[in-house]
Amino acid sequence: MSAAGSEPRPTPPPAPLARRLLAEFLGTGLLVAVVVGSGIAASALSPDDTGLQLLENSIATALGLGVLIAVFAPVSGAQFNPVVSIADWFLGRPAGGGGGLAATALGPYIVAQLLGAVAGAVLANVMFGVGNSISTTDRVTDGNLIAEVVATAGLVVVIFALVRTDRAAIVAAAVGAYIGAAYWFTSSTSFANPAVTVGRIFSDTFAGISPDSAVGFLLAQLLGGAIGVALVALLFPASDGVTSDDRERAGAVG
Repeated sequence: MSAAGSEPRPTPPPAPLARRLLAEFLGTGLLVAVVVGSGIAASALSPDDTGLQLLENSIATALGLGVLIAVFAPVSGAQFNPVVSIADWFLGRPAGGGGGLAATALGPYIVAQLLGAVAGAVLANVMFGVGNSISTTDRVTDGNLIAEVVATAGLVVVIFALVRTDRAAIVAAAVGAYIGAAYWFTSSTSFANPAVTVGRIFSDTFAGISPDSAVGFLLAQLLGGAIGVALVALLFPASDGVTSDDRERAGAVG
């Protein structure tokens, strides 16, 4: 006989799709505003020290990302990242354990994330008075593309390893910490997110990326996402205890 209050609480139904899309739009937009805005501020505060600029940018991004996931996860899962949404859909298919993002929601999620990312970059530009312009920063090197594969694969593994081992409650902190660290251990500074990559095209500042470079980054991120999904399926099979409730509490970005 269980003690009063020890029975699990019923899981509330998912929020309506329109509300979830608004959460993804706002969350992704605010994330890009944090990334771009802190990059602009870092350039102004430490104009002669690139290392200090990166430190300031990475700390703001890690902290901001963790907060945004914590705020929006109960509404939409706080994915803010097309690769994460695709992984959630793929791993959540009936063959993968069920309970992931529905196929009918996948496209709208990605559109909301992309639109939010562009809006976030524009917002940062306006706040700092730098004007809206397409970035001219060339970031493509062999090392940077490999780094994006590694960063994105690692992000997917971090998120779904925690979800599939019933530790979704620490996803916000873990993802923020991972992205903060990946700023430094990857040569690309860990974009690891197609939406953020697209958003950063629209700011010719410290955090920007040229359209030509963005194409290579996007392809590397998709490859990294596929590798991450394969690793999750091998290391953390759905039969080991994942539930649809866990996936609803998950989120992330980058």
